[in-house]
Amino acid sequence: MTVINYAKMGLRHKDDATRQKAFEKILAAATRASKITGTILGVAKNRKNRLEPTDLTGLVEDTLLLLEREMNKYRIAVEKIFRPVPEVMAEGNRIQQVILNLLINARQAMPDGGRLALKIDYDAESDMVDLVVRDFGCGIPKERLPRIFEPYFSTKSGPDESGKGGTGLGLALCKRVIEEHYGRIRVDSALGKGTAFTLKLPVARRTGPAC
Repeated sequence: MTVINYAKMGLRHKDDATRQKAFEKILAAATRASKITGTILGVAKNRKNRLEPTDLTGLVEDTLLLLEREMNKYRIAVEKIFRPVPEVMAEGNRIQQVILNLLINARQAMPDGGRLALKIDYDAESDMVDLVVRDFGCGIPKERLPRIFEPYFSTKSGPDESGKGGTGLGLALCKRVIEEHYGRIRVDSALGKGTAFTLKLPVARRTGPAC
């Protein structure tokens, strides 16, 4: 349900419990939007990371909520496979910016609609949590893949009708943010089959008093 629908629900229903729920959802979504906007505006500033145990699945779900209206408009069907995973060590707002960028890129790769597959799982071998964002769009030419994370290199000719994309800064910033989190980002793509971005983030280690 979108923020607008929650507002309509709050206005339509007279019982206090339903109205309270609607207004809480609106407040939560507005707070998340404010955080993401602040992160994007401040991304070029050098600042010390404040890494803390973070729920990656929650960040993805929150970002999907922000983009729900856009995904519906462009007929994108979101498929989710979210395994139970440990928390990651991250600065939540910055990782959410990366997720937002990848989801928008995936949507733009399917201008006529399509499937967006998201998977979250724990990789025991690397002791990292993996997030895979896969679209089933046109794919990226093989010769362009080595440059995909270079600043100002873009596979797009310019912004789309929503005004997003085309600067070539998005993926370069994503790579920088992930590496500052001691993680990794990888891209796999095939023409006519689509593109998958895989993020790997270190598991958070909690320390407590000795028993």
